[in-house]
Amino acid sequence: MAEVVFEIEPGKPLWEQPVPGHNRWHPDIPAAATVKPGSEFRVQCAEWTDYQITSSPNADEIRDVNLNRGHSLSGPIAVEGAEPGDILVVDILDIGTESDWGYTGIFAKGNGGGFLTDYFPDAHKAVWDLSGIYATSKQIPGVRFAGITHPGLIGCAPSHELLAEWNRREAPLVAQNADPPLALPPLEEDAVLGTLSGKEKDRVAKEACRTIPPREHGGNCDIKNISRGTRIYFPVYVNDALLSMGDLHFSQGDGEITFCGAIEMDGWMDLGVDLIKGGVEKYAMVNPIFNPGPVEPRYENHLVFQGICVENGTNYYLDATVAFRRAAMNAIEYLQRFGFTGEQAYLLLGAAPIEGRIGGIVDIPNCCCTISIPTAIFDQNILPT
Repeated sequence: MAEVVFEIEPGKPLWEQPVPGHNRWHPDIPAAATVKPGSEFRVQCAEWTDYQITSSPNADEIRDVNLNRGHSLSGPIAVEGAEPGDILVVDILDIGTESDWGYTGIFAKGNGGGFLTDYFPDAHKAVWDLSGIYATSKQIPGVRFAGITHPGLIGCAPSHELLAEWNRREAPLVAQNADPPLALPPLEEDAVLGTLSGKEKDRVAKEACRTIPPREHGGNCDIKNISRGTRIYFPVYVNDALLSMGDLHFSQGDGEITFCGAIEMDGWMDLGVDLIKGGVEKYAMVNPIFNPGPVEPRYENHLVFQGICVENGTNYYLDATVAFRRAAMNAIEYLQRFGFTGEQAYLLLGAAPIEGRIGGIVDIPNCCCTISIPTAIFDQNILPT
């Protein structure tokens, strides 16, 4: 087994862990461990809400979850010799779960919401039994599928300049005071910042960015195919790179559309790291580049649902968000004809390895998006007859 450089005690919140992780992004969060280029090591990861969710099917946990405590991240991991402008090469060698269950949630509209929150405003939850590579749930009977285990969140620390840019450009979205909010400002409450304390912790907490969205450094990308065998190329913004990760998923559909839409779990990752000196300029890198590994379920037959950017009688111009939402609703309404509730179908689209695609984004005025569902995951024939 690879050397464990970051350890988690399951069930304990971040601040009670042997070495505290963090739940905000900031370049001044101290490294929790140091590794050398060319080394291989293991990082253990907590469930992303900081163990607020249990294996009970009661959806009240989802309704009442304190989102200020997410994401629970392991790290930062310092990589010796990394400098701004380098590329950090990260190999995902293996991923595993620490328990035999995970969960998927629909967040209530008043507490985060989700992609279809106007259609499904209330909290719901499915608990999944994990056996080998397969997942089943008593809350969604008649379904069994193989997952693609992956980190929902992984990235390097931003520089002070990049952090300030994130706060600057997100501030106008915060200022709209929308419900659900369009973006989240820095928040001192419930901030865990590694071993920082006192005035230094107070300063960093006022500046640090939330971990909810993906940004230039990677972060919460939720790309389901970043699994075993994947190589990731990250731009480095600070000395030692300061790599962090978490939000492990047993399985997920493209888009993670319920927001808490994957099969969330705690677990571990075996990683290898290396450096490409000066690689950011050499390869004109702005965002991370991913080379997915060969591991994924082999589902040959799919039912594909189309959506276009027409909603409630309004035609939007090449709007992929509206088109994807309509594809999702078309799939959900279809699955209800086979005995599923709307909530069960919605949870399934977030958790199962569905494929989301942009079919066309040039044919004015309608963008076309698709959602592709493997038919073999059902114990009944869901094809039209």
